[in-house]
Amino acid sequence: MRRIAVLGAGSWGTALSVHLARVGHDVTLWGRDAALVEDMRARRANAVYLPNVTLPSSVALTSDLADAVRGFDVIVSAIPSHGCRAVIRAAAPCVASGAVFVSATKGLEIDTRLRMSQVIEEEAGSTHPVVVLSGPSFASEVARRLPTAVLAASANAAAMELIQAEFRGPSLRLYGSHDVVGVEFGGAMKNIIAIAAGVAEGLGLGHNALAALITRGLAEVTRLACACGGQRETLAGLSGLGDLVLTCTGGLSRNRHVGVELARGRPLPDILSSMKMVAEGVNTTGAALALGARHGIELPIATQMAEVLAGRTDVRAAIEALMLRRQRVEAESAS
Repeated sequence: MRRIAVLGAGSWGTALSVHLARVGHDVTLWGRDAALVEDMRARRANAVYLPNVTLPSSVALTSDLADAVRGFDVIVSAIPSHGCRAVIRAAAPCVASGAVFVSATKGLEIDTRLRMSQVIEEEAGSTHPVVVLSGPSFASEVARRLPTAVLAASANAAAMELIQAEFRGPSLRLYGSHDVVGVEFGGAMKNIIAIAAGVAEGLGLGHNALAALITRGLAEVTRLACACGGQRETLAGLSGLGDLVLTCTGGLSRNRHVGVELARGRPLPDILSSMKMVAEGVNTTGAALALGARHGIELPIATQMAEVLAGRTDVRAAIEALMLRRQRVEAESAS
């Protein structure tokens, strides 16, 4: 048994807390919203983000950040990307030396374009190994004990193996990876492609279009990841192709939902205000394009989604622009 703190009482943080408690750990789940935490404590469930899943008795709940992390072996960050830095900065002084951080957020910081593991490293310091948890994993399915396979990625082999061992269970299998860059870009970039997949679904463009979009989306994700130091093989695995397929086709995908609603003509602010959970792809798009410009990498799908999200073009014009791009050899690196 280990003492594990989970920061972020959304659907993913709650699902991870439930899973970790079931496999025998002593878990404290921290939420920023004190009213939500009190309601969860009373109900033994997260009625807002993960209804119908009972919290095991070994999951403690708190809205006090210092209490949540003090003395714990493992700190899991399941905080939306825009709030990650502030929370880790506030928590870091209370975290025991040598405690392992696990980043469970798939996104890029808007202003700095940093990956979440980089944000955690900057705020927590070099004495804390960071492991990235990523892969095709809808929170509700993990909470319902449906079979799921993900990656634990870290430059620190001991920390990676620790998380593999302590997070595994009958319904959760973890593969290891040392390619932190590739794993994080796969998890972040697939959300942008999923918005485009939702647009295709909302417009009724058919299975041919969706298959093409996923395949060319993977090429786009791979180009940027490799330019930033990731390995091509990683993007063919769980955190690349696996997560991309799930997010582009699964009905539980938040980012796909944004695309579907955009195709139906709803304004983006209206869509986002009606969602309880964060669609990371909306914020990641701009950061990805900035990185693409920095490295000289063309990102046609992300470019068109940025135009749609900003209201500068409509969804049909964006699809037409993608279809009418200059034709090239498929394997060409700048396709």
